[in-house]
Amino acid sequence: MDELVCRVAAGDREAFVQVYEAVVRPVMGLATAVVKDPAQAEEVAQEVLVEVWRTAPRFRPDRGSALNWVLTLTHRRAVDRVRSAQARSDRERRAALRDWSTPYDEVAEEAGRHLDQERVRRCLGALTAPQRECLLLAYYEGLTYREVADALAQPVGTVKARLRQALRRLAECVGAP
Repeated sequence: MDELVCRVAAGDREAFVQVYEAVVRPVMGLATAVVKDPAQAEEVAQEVLVEVWRTAPRFRPDRGSALNWVLTLTHRRAVDRVRSAQARSDRERRAALRDWSTPYDEVAEEAGRHLDQERVRRCLGALTAPQRECLLLAYYEGLTYREVADALAQPVGTVKARLRQALRRLAECVGAP
């Protein structure tokens, strides 16, 4: 086959047909093994065979066989294809992440927090004094029902009822604009 590639280097089309028939299966096999996609492997094989036609004058029989030369071209081209596909996939993934990330607007966040705090303060002011007292001790001081009852000298059932009423009224008030 070395002689055929040398004839291809001289522009012999018949020799190229013979080289093609001799290497097309090993080229496809190697390309498929590397790129894992038959359609991509066919493209790699086509590119390699065109490269064989164009670069046949570079073939040096003293460096190795023609088949090894063609398979080396195939392996390089297939690896380049895989790397290119991986780089494209990475770029697309980064672009998608950039597109999906919402910009953080500190001013809008702070304004929203301020409005929420004002609404909660207003709603707390609408509670009865006993309800507000139970709620502040339980949620802002972190006391249990029993500890709130002890702090206020009230039965635990009364504290629970006041907290339920306070939370219900607070939810209604905060939910309103």
